[in-house]
Amino acid sequence: MTAFKRLSRRMAVLTTATSLLMGGIGLATTAHAEGKISIAQQFGIAYLILDVVQDQKLIEKHGKAQGLDIRVEWNQISGATAMNEALLAGALDVVSAGVPPMLTMWDRTRGKQNVKAVAALGSLPNYLLSNNPAVKTLKDLSEKDRIAVPAAGVGFQSRTLQIETARLFGKDDFKRFDTISVSLAHPDATTALISGGSEINTHFSSAPFYYQALAGNKNVHKVISSYDILGGPATFNVLYTTQKFHDANPKTYKAFYGALTEAAQFIKADKAKAADTFIRVQKSKLAPELVRKIIEDPENEFTVTPLRTFVYADELHKLGVLKNKAASWKDYFFDEAHSQPGS
Repeated sequence: MTAFKRLSRRMAVLTTATSLLMGGIGLATTAHAEGKISIAQQFGIAYLILDVVQDQKLIEKHGKAQGLDIRVEWNQISGATAMNEALLAGALDVVSAGVPPMLTMWDRTRGKQNVKAVAALGSLPNYLLSNNPAVKTLKDLSEKDRIAVPAAGVGFQSRTLQIETARLFGKDDFKRFDTISVSLAHPDATTALISGGSEINTHFSSAPFYYQALAGNKNVHKVISSYDILGGPATFNVLYTTQKFHDANPKTYKAFYGALTEAAQFIKADKAKAADTFIRVQKSKLAPELVRKIIEDPENEFTVTPLRTFVYADELHKLGVLKNKAASWKDYFFDEAHSQPGS
């Protein structure tokens, strides 16, 4: 599919979602019949599992094993806000984003659309980087610094930073660094960090961008990792959907979950082929050596098993970001994931 066609499809999805929402339809009024599924992923190597699923047509494969021909629609959209609007409008069946945005949807839709997570997409750290030699820890950040994040105040990076800020400065001051945070896409923030001379001197970065920044400027250094904040390896992104889609499409859902599991096993078994898959499916211009380095990095695990997601659920509830208190990670994941040794 050409870049133009992918863009056209993304615009069509967003237009449909916006039209439905502006028309006053807050719930998904139509659901795909069994045998159809529309999926949206964001950009980057963190979505490698979905690239493998798409490349090997694993949903179709698992559907045929049940005697079902499944038509799969793939979309790429940047940002959790657009994802969530399209999901609630019924324009998409399954969307993807970081753990905090998913939890926000779970929290806000309880007793209504009942949005829950399908599966994790992997445990990958995010690094808070700075090219300011004076910034060694979070306590060194001042009003003169500017932190680039994809979605200031509400995204994965900001929520992770808020959890650590509350520990350092107290619950009442958990938004301390929101005032010096700037919404900026990862590529632009990486360029600013490497080139220097910009007001952006700090960036909460995901792969592959922190690899590039650390290699591109000797002054760029890691201040803290999301793994440091969460207590170890933790899920970065997840897939999620509505109760309505889950319950109305049991065979399609089963095929989807089976496809995700098989893709994760494929990546673990053959990282070189997985790297080739990412480059081919995403038409990536990243150096093959860098892609392989990222996939082979022991910090990165492409798994459907949720890890330390409950840290977010518990801490964000304490901060008042989430109104509902989860008893465990199983409260916001559908049953099919419960057999995993999650957390």
